[in-house]
Amino acid sequence: MPPRLATDASLIRDPGVESVYRDIDGLELHAVVAGDPDDPLVVLHHGFPEFWWGWADYIRPLADAGYRVLVPDGRGYNLSEAPDDVADYSADRLSADLQGWIESEGRESAHVVGHDWGAAVAWDAALRRPGMVDRLVTINVPHPAAFAGALMPSRDRWKLNLRQWRRSWYILFFQLPGVPEWLNRRNDYDGMARFLRQASPGTFSDTDMDRYRAAWSRPGALTAMLDWYRAAVQHRPDLPGITVEQPTLVVWGEQDDALLPELAEQSVDFCADGRLETFPEASHWVTHERPEAVTELILEHLGG
Repeated sequence: MPPRLATDASLIRDPGVESVYRDIDGLELHAVVAGDPDDPLVVLHHGFPEFWWGWADYIRPLADAGYRVLVPDGRGYNLSEAPDDVADYSADRLSADLQGWIESEGRESAHVVGHDWGAAVAWDAALRRPGMVDRLVTINVPHPAAFAGALMPSRDRWKLNLRQWRRSWYILFFQLPGVPEWLNRRNDYDGMARFLRQASPGTFSDTDMDRYRAAWSRPGALTAMLDWYRAAVQHRPDLPGITVEQPTLVVWGEQDDALLPELAEQSVDFCADGRLETFPEASHWVTHERPEAVTELILEHLGG
């Protein structure tokens, strides 16, 4: 097998974009940063099965708009250290990492933008650590109470429950020990690459897939990525409340294969100051399919 590509900031041929490694919660975690260190801080958090590269199209536009941009690899992903215990990937630990990144920039708070699992971390941080999130943008993952409501048995919502469970079956599959790793690692991660390409046809190039394969093949990375799902089932710390007080923008690609569009509307109902922007023809991967439009929405919301 040929050597894997580098997956640090060198992927972006921009001298103003660099990789940093910092000690967060006793782990060496990696992030890409850009922009003036004195500018307002915005953190972009990726989801499964991506890494910081999922935000590549957003870094320079946000930095040029006057923001300090920090894009971490979530713990266990790509170049960030992967702890062994499933409990190390619980929601409170993940949002604590976000706080650690913000503090590593000498700040008490930041704007937070998340997609997929990154949005789940962003919701958790806004509720569990409200003082550290100034403005919130979540993309194609619902508020935790909305998602729990769609999965919990309910006489008057059983059809919704059934529809969402049909889309969430993979969460249960990922709980199996070893089997998801074996299946996803086969044929040089062909199944994971096919998952991305089938979910958003024409979006991910061969070069993109080479980058993702390089990140997935880092020691411990695949199990760590799956442990985020395992911890979500096995270790569920209570939240202090359900109402998000920060100004919140919910962005949603309505052709999401995994999550029902109703969850986007329900998520806004849990926000004291919420707004929903939908893309009827876009999928879960709206961040890749409509980067210019999503960037415009983010900038509008952060500057509001």
